[in-house]
Amino acid sequence: MGKLAIIAGAGALPVMLSNARPDALRVVFEGVAHDMAAPLRTHNVAKLGVLFDDLLGEGVDQVIFAGAMARPQFNPADFDPLTLSLLPKLQGAFQSGDDAVLRFYVSLFEERGMKVVGAHEVLAELAVPEGLYGGPQPSEAQLADAAKATDILLALSPLDVGQGAVVAGGLCLGIETLQGTDALLRFVGETPAHLRRGIGGVLVKAPKRGQDLRVDMPAVGPQTVRNAAAAGLDGIVVSAGKVLVLQPEDTRAALEETGLFLFAQVL
Repeated sequence: MGKLAIIAGAGALPVMLSNARPDALRVVFEGVAHDMAAPLRTHNVAKLGVLFDDLLGEGVDQVIFAGAMARPQFNPADFDPLTLSLLPKLQGAFQSGDDAVLRFYVSLFEERGMKVVGAHEVLAELAVPEGLYGGPQPSEAQLADAAKATDILLALSPLDVGQGAVVAGGLCLGIETLQGTDALLRFVGETPAHLRRGIGGVLVKAPKRGQDLRVDMPAVGPQTVRNAAAAGLDGIVVSAGKVLVLQPEDTRAALEETGLFLFAQVL
């Protein structure tokens, strides 16, 4: 791998990548939460020309996008000439959904000779392999709920809605939207018991059909497990090889602590 830059948002993944590749350039944006340690290159998202000049000047030829980032709030007064020239295309991408925005940004880097690589290409061990990752073996009924949740996610894929769904006893209790997985699980936890038929349920995490895994690979971690337990679920099913487990040791500990399962299937 050549000279790498990590474009970092919030969460554990950018830090793990930085630890794995201490030679990488660490890049964050003004006003965007992150957990990265210095040294850092801090940029303004409204000045893409400055960002590209910096990366190319450092010899960067590969880039990883990692961590959670909210959609930026642009102030046109801050735009540099390049960003201003891209504004019509950028606005069109924002109106088309998150996948379109990510594809647009990927194209900007690739047009300048920088290859965009996925976190799973640097930390391959984080991708969940097929089979039982931890906890008890799921039952046939639980796998049937997972299949229903998968069907829901596949049906919603063209609408660019989310990467998670919860099903219990064949009933959909919730779908991940812009607010994310933690919000989905809080919502599920608030579902009255009589609507759940006394059944726990299963969370499924899977990429949308055609999703670019280099920049938006779904992930679960110890907090996902604990939030799923707090929501009364029995376990989590993920798409084998297409979902990352962050903080693997802590995630296994959370599975043991809560009694939930984490199971990976080819979805």
